[in-house]
Amino acid sequence: MVKMKGIILHGGAGTRLRPLTFSGPKQLIPLANKPISQYVLENLVSSDVRDIAIILGETFSELVREHYGDGSKFGAHITYINQGKPLGIAHAIRLCREFIGEDKFVVYLGDNLLQSGIKQYAEDFLSRDVDAMVLLKEMDDPRRFGVAKLDAKGNLIGLVEKPKEPPSNYVLVGVYFLTPLIFDMIDRLKPSWRGEYEVTEALQMLMEKGHKIESKIVDGWWLDTGKKDNILYANALILDEQIKRDVKGKLIKSRVEGRVTIEKGTKIIESTVRGPTIIGKNCLIKNSFIGPYVSINDNTQIINSNIEYCVILEGAIIEGVNRIRESLVGKYARIIKDGSNRKTLKLHVGDYSEMIL
Repeated sequence: MVKMKGIILHGGAGTRLRPLTFSGPKQLIPLANKPISQYVLENLVSSDVRDIAIILGETFSELVREHYGDGSKFGAHITYINQGKPLGIAHAIRLCREFIGEDKFVVYLGDNLLQSGIKQYAEDFLSRDVDAMVLLKEMDDPRRFGVAKLDAKGNLIGLVEKPKEPPSNYVLVGVYFLTPLIFDMIDRLKPSWRGEYEVTEALQMLMEKGHKIESKIVDGWWLDTGKKDNILYANALILDEQIKRDVKGKLIKSRVEGRVTIEKGTKIIESTVRGPTIIGKNCLIKNSFIGPYVSINDNTQIINSNIEYCVILEGAIIEGVNRIRESLVGKYARIIKDGSNRKTLKLHVGDYSEMIL
């Protein structure tokens, strides 16, 4: 059977998620207590794509290497390639020429999530004589994405990057199935108005030279997790679909309602936890109400507080806050209430921050 290699793009500054991305890459932000890019890696492995290059950006590459190592614990073999400055998807692909060799391959943005994964599309691409295949999803406002031009029968006839006047509502999902032919196209590219080498332009060039490119409409949801609200929404979707009732921690005068996962070493004291929710290892939840749609990472303390529809990262401390909702709280952040009368907070708190409310 023909095998395919994989490329995960793990660069980018994550400006829309600052201040959280001042101390770590956006792709390692956890959803349901698992980094976003780990879902991508596991999706590739489950699609029988195991020889994978991770493209690193300018910052925090050591955190990525620390988490994924050589890939063996995930059933993969990982090669790391440094991109440095974010010069575009096509630039990142060009750096992988030696890694790819003569194989077919798939490029997967490390901050994208697909409900149904890519296995069915990978099998289709390998079984067909096509030079590239792109995945599309219909969007109400496609102007922020690469957009497909389709003919009356729905066949792909062109691609354009972030158009002011989109030719359709079908946008490029961050997954590209390619052959080594793409490298010749990328070599001819010049930087776009954004200063980047655009993969849409390379694919358009491939099409114009008579090579066969197909498109598939994605089943289920697709999320680009580049903003806080998207992170929270993706977290809620994953919790809804994947969390099961599994209470390994210790409950003391507490109640657990619905599908809740509580890991070992965690104590829930005089509190209520409502699912879908996940609470990591060695946490302390005391006199609090947690959930629904909450992910709490390891070594976190929540005391005398109510938390709903939130992602709380490792080591955070929240105490005395009447209600926190729709919030993303960074690692080892401290949020302490001082007795004022605000009732509901919406927060985006970076790692190691401290807030006295």
